[in-house]
Amino acid sequence: MTESATPDDHSAEARPAAAKAPLKILIGADTFLPHVNGAARFAERLAAGLVARGHEVHVMAPSDTHRKHGRFTEVIEGQPMTMHRIASWRWYPHDWLTFVMPFRAKYYSRRVLSEVQPDIVHIQSHIVIGRGLSRIATQRGIPIVATNHVMAENVLDFTVLPASWTRYAIKLAWEDAKRTFDLTRAVTTPTRKAAEFLERTIEIDNVIPVSCGIEASHYTADLTPRDAHRLVFVGRLTTEKQIHVVLRAVARLDPALDVRFDIVGKGDQRRNLEELMLQLGLSDRVQFHGHTTDEELRSLLTNASLFVIASIAELQSIATMEAMASGLPIVAADAVALPHLVHDGENGYLFEPGNVDDLVAKLTTVLTQSPEERLRMQQASLEGVKVHDMKRTLDTFEALYRDEPLPE
Repeated sequence: MTESATPDDHSAEARPAAAKAPLKILIGADTFLPHVNGAARFAERLAAGLVARGHEVHVMAPSDTHRKHGRFTEVIEGQPMTMHRIASWRWYPHDWLTFVMPFRAKYYSRRVLSEVQPDIVHIQSHIVIGRGLSRIATQRGIPIVATNHVMAENVLDFTVLPASWTRYAIKLAWEDAKRTFDLTRAVTTPTRKAAEFLERTIEIDNVIPVSCGIEASHYTADLTPRDAHRLVFVGRLTTEKQIHVVLRAVARLDPALDVRFDIVGKGDQRRNLEELMLQLGLSDRVQFHGHTTDEELRSLLTNASLFVIASIAELQSIATMEAMASGLPIVAADAVALPHLVHDGENGYLFEPGNVDDLVAKLTTVLTQSPEERLRMQQASLEGVKVHDMKRTLDTFEALYRDEPLPE
């Protein structure tokens, strides 16, 4: 019999681990509430999760307008944190984007860094705020962690340049991104495929894949058989999301399936998509919900039959993970990081990007499967999302901030 440790046992196993002091963390984000997109959602959840763990979190992000800026306490994801809202301006070719003037980024970075004096800076992009913060933090000897959420396709919608000029501008931007990332202690991105993309694009090494993470317990799965066929998509209504491909596929599905399609999100392509809906005769089968509350979103996911995403520019896709946590089969484009979430024939199917006929076939397969096969796919989604637990994500970033070995 093994003897139990006594209060006088001073062995290493008997001693509790020394509590680690909380950190003062400055997160720099070019997109944050009230912006609605995956990068903003990740930054919000990360900041809130760190506050919940006892850290002092400051966030430097654009203001709503150039008139309303300064230091505020804001409640994000239920957690109070200090926001440094930087004077920003609307980018009118886009429906919600606000941005900080690039030539002012270093000025604001100096001011915020002097005020906060953080232990670590975590930038969420290399574009404006992240670029300025990285330069000034390096001058002051403050370590930096960077997370990349950007792909070229994400940028194309925001420009008004000719296509050839846009490509050249993107090339210059990636070259500048490398200069920014070379200043950091570590560079992360949501998936291994996204890490390989970044390593290949700007020739850097050791990009660390760290899932955006999700609180799966916030979502509810309905594992009972469906008596209606409801597709759902959640995300920005922009060209790289390829929602027009889904609309064309819905129009070609067997009318006997009586499919309905719920589209959740805002974006500059909504008017074009509504016009296409009318052209395809889908006005009685497609509903645009716009931006919903979290409760409305979760209800739509719980009650859907499957989640469909045709996007060609996902570095991870929080929306897809939310659908998996809601127990949905997924039909997704076989592009970038979506194959990391959707395993063909297990929790859904992948289709060739842009191929309407292939999408119709995959949607039909899921909508006509037996209750037993549907349940198997639902359970596979629930099992697959477990590896994206937010606790693991927070553990990893805490280790990076402290320059400690990463958790397994």
